Amino acid sequence: MKITIEKKKEEALKRMKLLELYPNVIKEFEKDNVVNLSENGGFLYWLNDEQKQIVTEFEEEHDALVYHVIHDFTEFGELLTLLYVSDYDKEWEYDFEDLKDGYACAYVKNLSDDTCSELGSICFKKQFGGLVRTA
Repeated sequence: MKITIEKKKEEALKRMKLLELYPNVIKEFEKDNVVNLSENGGFLYWLNDEQKQIVTEFEEEHDALVYHVIHDFTEFGELLTLLYVSDYDKEWEYDFEDLKDGYACAYVKNLSDDTCSELGSICFKKQFGGLVRTA
């Protein structure tokens, strides 16, 4: 299945509004395709070049559109959690409902040990216009 980037972006914007991301984050994504990153308790930053490359590689490999990233340092290593819209629009309704409950299907890139990188479900909370991963 091949969903257009425009449709994915529409869905991403809908999710970003639901998540109550800081309005400038939503505007930057809508107008200039800028993906922002939450870290240090939900504070917002732009991605660096290495992080942008990770997002691009993931999007190309999975026909997905990343709309936000959460950066954490954990006992498992340094993690980049990529929130994305998949190419499977039949799942979007379920994804949206999960977001309402503080869950998201995400790709977690372990920068310390790539063998621990995986697709899966994460828990988060909203804070300071960004997101904080809780599990």
